[in-house]
Amino acid sequence: MKWSEITIHTTNEAIEPISNILHEAGASGVVIEDPFELIKEREDRFGEIYQLNPDDYPQEGVLVKAYLPINSFLGETVEEIKEAINNLILFNIDIGLNKVTIMEVNEEEWATAWKKYYHPVKISEKFTIVPTWEEYTPVNSDELIIELDPGMAFGTGTHPTTVLCIQALERIVKKGDTVIDVGTGSGVLSIAASMLQAKSVLALDLDEVAVQSAKLNLKLNKVHETATVQQNNLLDGITQESDVIVANILAEVIVRFTDDVYRLLKEDGYFIASGIILQKKEEVKAAILASGLEIVETVQMEDWISITAKKGK
Repeated sequence: MKWSEITIHTTNEAIEPISNILHEAGASGVVIEDPFELIKEREDRFGEIYQLNPDDYPQEGVLVKAYLPINSFLGETVEEIKEAINNLILFNIDIGLNKVTIMEVNEEEWATAWKKYYHPVKISEKFTIVPTWEEYTPVNSDELIIELDPGMAFGTGTHPTTVLCIQALERIVKKGDTVIDVGTGSGVLSIAASMLQAKSVLALDLDEVAVQSAKLNLKLNKVHETATVQQNNLLDGITQESDVIVANILAEVIVRFTDDVYRLLKEDGYFIASGIILQKKEEVKAAILASGLEIVETVQMEDWISITAKKGK
């Protein structure tokens, strides 16, 4: 089979919504080429340092790549992708150059292209993300290993927004807690919560592809008896109260359901929100506060923010 590599030259702010557009168009994963990776400082306690090739990165902006099968509908699919990206302007999202290019690759090249980007990465005190094809020996006896396959999921769980969420979950989730994961995507946050000994985890996503991917990843990590996946629009119709609600989605979406978060959190429960580009921080904080929650922590990684809020008595 032949595949088409679609590349969008855009901004850091647009990575998450464009990735979502590509997934909805049928891509099984995305590759992000951000030149910041070449210069950013990495703390020794979080992961290995790998040699990066500057030729793989743009001089400005970021490249978002995905692979789509070449078929009779490809042209129509690409036009729909372009239109959806252009519509992001309506949500005040900076799409930058917005240059879209297409290149044909064969299946062998497609399979190899994924693997050069992904290696085991320690993202918190306890968690290490490991691609399924990599051999990895835990460094510490209490290390928690999450296995992911970007070919069937939504990335490898090492994007700053995901890392911020997992680090927050590690600080907050206690044994026996109940957790809701809104917009679960690959299911990586539900896996992390389960490994932190949550009693039950409900993973929600509107996208059917995400629901299936999350189910596969939960089984792969042997947490499918603790965590369940359900197709659902945000928290619509959900009635079960929870100790922790986590959402790694767009700021524009978070502000729409903070009232539902307040409704479903138990007293002294926590809301962890990420996927928030720096410019949207105040907008999200205002919505969280207006819903009656108290903000207890704001953490920044690169251009991304996570906010942790608490429901008082």
